[in-house]
Amino acid sequence: MAASREREFQGTRGGITVREWPLEHPRMLAILVHGYGEHIGRYEHVADALIKAGAAVFGPDHMGHGRSAGDRVLIEDFEDVVTDVHAVEELARAEHPGVPVVMIGHSMGGMIAARYAQRYGDGLSALVLSGPVLGDWTVIGTLLALDEIPDIPIDPGTLSRDPSVGAAYAQDPLVWHGPFKRPTVEAFARALEAIAKGGSLGALPTLWIHGEEDALVPLGGTRTGIAALRGAGLTERIRPGARHEVFNEIDRDEVLAEVTAFLDRALSR
Repeated sequence: MAASREREFQGTRGGITVREWPLEHPRMLAILVHGYGEHIGRYEHVADALIKAGAAVFGPDHMGHGRSAGDRVLIEDFEDVVTDVHAVEELARAEHPGVPVVMIGHSMGGMIAARYAQRYGDGLSALVLSGPVLGDWTVIGTLLALDEIPDIPIDPGTLSRDPSVGAAYAQDPLVWHGPFKRPTVEAFARALEAIAKGGSLGALPTLWIHGEEDALVPLGGTRTGIAALRGAGLTERIRPGARHEVFNEIDRDEVLAEVTAFLDRALSR
């Protein structure tokens, strides 16, 4: 794996840890936006693929996640997370002025990246949404209807057809293995509403990639959200047989090659 380093900055609600995979004279700056309950350290192989494609890579642990400050998995307003990610973009641009920026978001990170593109899309050259939480995510209504959210962790088997992925996830001390927190679920609902009302992504080159057998963020619910965002620059790729984490699937090398090829095309426009 490529060498990386960590730094911290003061985010909207506490300290944010950012991992950087540096590259001299990059042709693009890639910002990775991780999903719920996990951390940026699970994206080492994604960063490797991006570095080979000519990117310097940056990715924060969101508030309440990984090595960043805050109560675990507590996010009261996703607009604050978007603001924190924008600070990462500014950090990256300060190191590499004039280099185009691309963003890759997975799951909850795809939701954050979509909202980011609505707020700051003029600064992006391309966007990749992997299994994004968009549109009708029925988990939210189900959990909010309960008096008490049950302590049921995510089933690692839903992540990938590769059993080693689920095993590593289950043993990772930086992954949250407890229940959702009600304020976070309420914040999800507000974020999805804001995105639905936030308008199209227009001509921004956008790759939506989703596992056909994704049980955590089902394809049909996300499709309604994509319809609200859809612009002239959207490319859709549904991966047959794939589960939630397409970057960790049994055909991950093919998926990452498709992502880097998409970014190449976007940068050559």
